[in-house]
Amino acid sequence: MTSPITTPASTPSRPPAHPSGTAPERPPATGSARRARRYARRRELGACGALMAPFFILLVTVFLIPVGTAVRLSFFGADQPGLGFGPERTVFVGLRSYTAVLTDPTFIGGLGTVVLYCLIYIPLMVTGALALALLLDSGVVRLRSWAQLGLFLPHAVPGIIAAVIWLYLYTPGLSPVIDLLAGADITVDFLGVHTVLPSIVNIALWSNLGYNMVVFYAALQAVPREVIEASVVDGAGPVRTALQVKAPLVRSSIVMVAMFTLIFALQLFTEPMLLSQATPVISSRFSPSMYIYDAAFTRNNYGLAAAASVVLLVCTIALSYGVTRWSNRTGTPEEDAR
Repeated sequence: MTSPITTPASTPSRPPAHPSGTAPERPPATGSARRARRYARRRELGACGALMAPFFILLVTVFLIPVGTAVRLSFFGADQPGLGFGPERTVFVGLRSYTAVLTDPTFIGGLGTVVLYCLIYIPLMVTGALALALLLDSGVVRLRSWAQLGLFLPHAVPGIIAAVIWLYLYTPGLSPVIDLLAGADITVDFLGVHTVLPSIVNIALWSNLGYNMVVFYAALQAVPREVIEASVVDGAGPVRTALQVKAPLVRSSIVMVAMFTLIFALQLFTEPMLLSQATPVISSRFSPSMYIYDAAFTRNNYGLAAAASVVLLVCTIALSYGVTRWSNRTGTPEEDAR
C-alpha cells in the first residue's frame, strides 16, 4: 500500500529582485491620481486668490488708479486761444508742467525744507522711541502698562487737533508756556524764522513717538530671554545689554520704522498748514504737499499739481527703495553670524 504523496504548503511568491539590487520604480500615476492632484492644486490657488483679492482691489482702487490719473493729468494743461480772451480748453502740453515744477524755486525750496525736516525729525523719532521701548523692557519703569498708555495716548489724537493744541501753546498772548517763560525773563518765539521748523518737529514727535515706541516694545518682547540672561552672565550691564544685545536683534523693526517715518515726513502738510495761519514765516508753498495744494485749489492749475505729485511720488519711492536696499545689504545679526 502506497502512502499518499504530500506536497509542501504553498508560499506566497516574491517578485524577482531587480538586477541592480535596487527596488523597481513605481508605476506612473493613474489618470485619477493626476486629476486629484490638479483639483487640489486648483483649490489651493483659488484659496490664495480669494485671500489676496481684497489687497489687490484696494491696491488698484486707492493707489494705481489715482497714480495713473495723476500721470495722465500731468501731461495736459489749460489753454486759452485768442490772446487769452477765448474759451479755456484742455490741451496736451507734454513735459511742460514737469519743467515748470523742477525749475520753480519755491518747489525746490520746499524740497529742501522737507529734507532738513527729515534730518532733524527721523533720528529723534527713531532714537527716542527705541530708548523709551528699551526702558520699558528693562523693567526700570514702574507701572509699565500705565506708562505705555500715557505715551500712546497722543497718537490717538487726530493730527489736526494736535496741531491746533500746539498752535495755542505757540501763540504769544494765549500760551501759558510763553507766559511762564516770560516770568523767568526768557523770551522764545516758537514761530520765528529759526524756530518754526523745530516747532513742527516737536508736534510730530508728540503725536507719533508713542506709536513707534509700542512697535519697538513689541519687537523687544520677541527677543529670547536666554540671550539676555547669557549677556548678564557674561558681565554685561543694563546699558551694554540694551545697546549691544537688544537693539541689534530688533534691527528689522528699526529699519521699518525709519522707512515709514521717512514716507510720512515727505508728505509734511497738516502742521505747517495750520501754523501758517499764525505766522508769515510759513508760506503757502512751504512744503511740496502745500505746493501741490496751492497749485490745485488756489491757482486752479491741476496739471502743475499733478506733475508736482508725480515728482514727490518718485522721490518717495526712490528713497524708500534706497533704505530697503541698504537694509538688505547690511543683513541681520543672524545672517552676519552665519
